[in-house]
Amino acid sequence: MSTHIQAPQGAVADTVLLPGDPLRAKFIAENFLENAECYNEVRGMFGFTGYYKGKKVSVQGTGMGQPSLSIYVRELFQFYDIKNAIRIGTAGSVSENVPCRSIVIANAACSDSALQTQRFGINHFAPVPDFELLDKAYHTALELKLNPIVKPCVSSDRFYDERETWKMWKKYGAAAIEMEAAELYTLAAEFNRKALAILTISDNIATGEKTTALERQTTFKDMMILALETALKL
Repeated sequence: MSTHIQAPQGAVADTVLLPGDPLRAKFIAENFLENAECYNEVRGMFGFTGYYKGKKVSVQGTGMGQPSLSIYVRELFQFYDIKNAIRIGTAGSVSENVPCRSIVIANAACSDSALQTQRFGINHFAPVPDFELLDKAYHTALELKLNPIVKPCVSSDRFYDERETWKMWKKYGAAAIEMEAAELYTLAAEFNRKALAILTISDNIATGEKTTALERQTTFKDMMILALETALKL
């Protein structure tokens, strides 16, 4: 057991899906996994392990923001030796060309987080996913006719940003802003594991477009299925 994940050894699968919302982890376990068992309830951050089409898969909530994700992913890597970590979360588009309901597979993750400064000082680390995992997810998305967008995202520590820094990130080619992927990719590099962020666009900062609650629920399912189908190929 680790400090924040009270699971015995062997309870967590090699491949773990990582939604920020622990209730989304519960939803996936109840609707997509067979024989799912809850291995963690500490601080309400649910974790489950079950089977998807015969493949053992876990799903673990991480909370919002890079500091929260950092705790859970580090413990999964360090204490449970997981091999593949796939974030499934929402993001805000910064481009008119990336509308709501799009699925973005993040091929890099820029960041404004002090976590990077604490690690690297004046140096600049480039957080990127595992290419093999990205390639599998991309081609799986094509098979599912999901028309994925493969572009960098931005992992920001600020949800409310009156400075509108999204305009700068848009200029440099980012597709969307979220709050976790850069730390996930950095930890995967540190522990030599495979990681990927698959994101659903829930709102568009550039145009003001937003999805309804029903639309978000439907689109989230596409993202979940993409992650699970990708897990089958690992």
